[in-house]
Amino acid sequence: MKWSEFFTSSVGKKLVMALTGLFLISFLVIHVGINSCIYATLFDQDDHGNMFNKAAHFMGSSYVIRIIEIGLFLGFFVHIIQGLVLEVQNRSKRKMGYQVKMGTKGSTWYRKSMGLLGTLILIFLIIHWIHFWIPSRFTGVEDTIIDGKPMHNLFGLMQETFTQLWVVILYVLACASLAFHLLHGFQSAFRTMGVHNKRYVTLLNGVGIGFSITVPLLFALMPVSMYMQWVK
Repeated sequence: MKWSEFFTSSVGKKLVMALTGLFLISFLVIHVGINSCIYATLFDQDDHGNMFNKAAHFMGSSYVIRIIEIGLFLGFFVHIIQGLVLEVQNRSKRKMGYQVKMGTKGSTWYRKSMGLLGTLILIFLIIHWIHFWIPSRFTGVEDTIIDGKPMHNLFGLMQETFTQLWVVILYVLACASLAFHLLHGFQSAFRTMGVHNKRYVTLLNGVGIGFSITVPLLFALMPVSMYMQWVK
């Protein structure tokens, strides 16, 4: 089988989904770590978002990070497109259905709704890019001076963006969608990569559940913290 045929096969598409999924999971770890810098204001009243702005400035000014950013965008779109293609294929195979409805007995509802959850996350990503990525890269963000250097005041942009309740609710709902998407996607990616040993699968399931709850929860707490002015 040629490489081109392999990656267009069902197994190849699942492998692409797994690899891009693991890449995006690593991005989530970095992203939530940087965003968590907003909580430095809780421990240092003179911080005023400086730690977060410094971290964001590093990510935006490093050429290496900018190159990786291109790969990140490609990873997002390949993962989403392949996911939708697999969803369509799976649905076409199930057109005949079952004589006896299984409901969620054979699988949890979120495993059957990965396409829907992925689409909701894509819509949220577009809104998120409009709120933060496009202003920081193209349309401009008000600058602040930190250690004598001008930097984008993304902390201030977060404060302004999350004064709107509907935006906060949207972000929290998106984080809930991400949590359910990860509950299946985390362990599924490792299974696709060949991890089938019962001991490791049990461990990965536990880690996956912890990751799927902790990371989206931390993301959701950020807009809530801004709106409630716990962080300022």
